[in-house]
Amino acid sequence: MEHLIDILQLSTQEIDEMVATANDIIDHPEAYAHKCDGKILATLFFEPSTRTRLSFESAMLGLGGKVQYALEGSIFVGGAVIQWLRDELHFIREARDAEYFASKVPDTGGVYLVPAFTGLGAPHWDMYARGALLGITRGTRPEHIIRAAQESIAYQSYDLVDAMEKDSGVMLSELRVDGGASVSSFLMQFQADMLRVPIDRPKLVETTAFGAAFLAGLASGVWESVDDIALLRQSDRIFKPEMDAEQAKQQHDNWLRAVGRAEKWSLE
Repeated sequence: MEHLIDILQLSTQEIDEMVATANDIIDHPEAYAHKCDGKILATLFFEPSTRTRLSFESAMLGLGGKVQYALEGSIFVGGAVIQWLRDELHFIREARDAEYFASKVPDTGGVYLVPAFTGLGAPHWDMYARGALLGITRGTRPEHIIRAAQESIAYQSYDLVDAMEKDSGVMLSELRVDGGASVSSFLMQFQADMLRVPIDRPKLVETTAFGAAFLAGLASGVWESVDDIALLRQSDRIFKPEMDAEQAKQQHDNWLRAVGRAEKWSLE
């Protein structure tokens, strides 16, 4: 909450009003559907794309009653793979340690980790896929596996973006990130290397809480429009591609080979 107050520069009273409004919206959404000038978002889910099997296309009743569209992709195990390293393998004590150990080796030593612990989500959609650790040699160390785990997050994000570009016909020029995993500068740099576009990390990475505050603020009159909100976003760091493009392609091709090994593993 202190971070929200600092960044949004709101008074304690305004924060309290926003929280009260947000709670009331949750308890009585029907009361706001026609009273807030279309400021409450409702997401309608459609069938997955038949072309790239992306997760969902969403239609949202947005501001001013206008319908807005978004593409959503579901990854079953993304940042949670770091928790697996910590809680099951005990390779690290805290999630933030993953970046330190990943940086202790120049690469994964040819190791690829496909964290399909509960199957694969978009764009593969394979409920029978299972986790796979490939490319292990006598020289493989925990640091290689930790690095491979972090890289798996970026590979899966790449696959989603690639599917979205094919479905929409719109090429990505920049990726704005958020969430706990975005704190890792190693991961963000690798993501930029894979996608070949700049990665923009904000100062406040817990954007879900930020978005809830924005919606409540719009409904309670703290802000007049989304344009006012857009001015509040502050970038922390921009990551630009550094890896050779051919090397990035080769590594992603190897990732897809690893995914192919993990697919349809469980027949039950």
